[in-house]
Amino acid sequence: MNTTVARLTVRGLLGRRRALILLAVPVLLLAVSLAARSSGNDKHDLAVSVLGQLGLGTLVPILGLIVGTGVIAHEIDDGSIVYLLAKPLPRWKITTTKLAVAVGASWVFAALPMLVAGLIIYGTKDNLALGYTVGAMAAGAAYSALFLLLGVVTRHAVVAGLGYALVWESLVGNYVKGAKTLSIQQWGLSVAEAVAADGVLTATVALGLALALLVGVASIATILASAKLAGLTLTSDE
Repeated sequence: MNTTVARLTVRGLLGRRRALILLAVPVLLLAVSLAARSSGNDKHDLAVSVLGQLGLGTLVPILGLIVGTGVIAHEIDDGSIVYLLAKPLPRWKITTTKLAVAVGASWVFAALPMLVAGLIIYGTKDNLALGYTVGAMAAGAAYSALFLLLGVVTRHAVVAGLGYALVWESLVGNYVKGAKTLSIQQWGLSVAEAVAADGVLTATVALGLALALLVGVASIATILASAKLAGLTLTSDE
């Protein structure tokens, strides 16, 4: 990890407009959690709906898209990436540093608010809040790597990522049984189930398979992004 690259990446990621978008995700989740707590409905069902469907199913992938593409896509689009590529740094180190920033941002703006929202709705009972938090951390890391790759390989990363996050993860991955095995959300849910007390959560993907797929997707996406970055030439057209 290169501290200079990390500092510049954080500065670019937390620009005024993008910072407001990042803050909107936890604010929305916490607002919904407070409203759900006062609704008087079953707390377990509320927690599963808010943390599982809204949080892990929608807000975590969207935030992963924002930070994953945000750490590199704008530099490629405006051509400023050439100044970074001109430095005597291995391309893999640039990629992994930017990924570390993206993962850290996803944990701060998604996983941590998941914990707070879970405590608001359900407290510490059955490790439900902790389970969803750890699940969001695992899924957030995979989303960050996947969307970082999209940011490197296409200028339409946000559009492609939104299609994946909203169509595949939020719709297909939730309701089509066979597709659940290929859903990062479902892999994160498997991790959440393992952390929570027995019988509190139900996942369709076995924990061992989920962990292997999470690590595999993150690793392959990082390797491919590094390889693509290594192929970029130092011209303003890039």
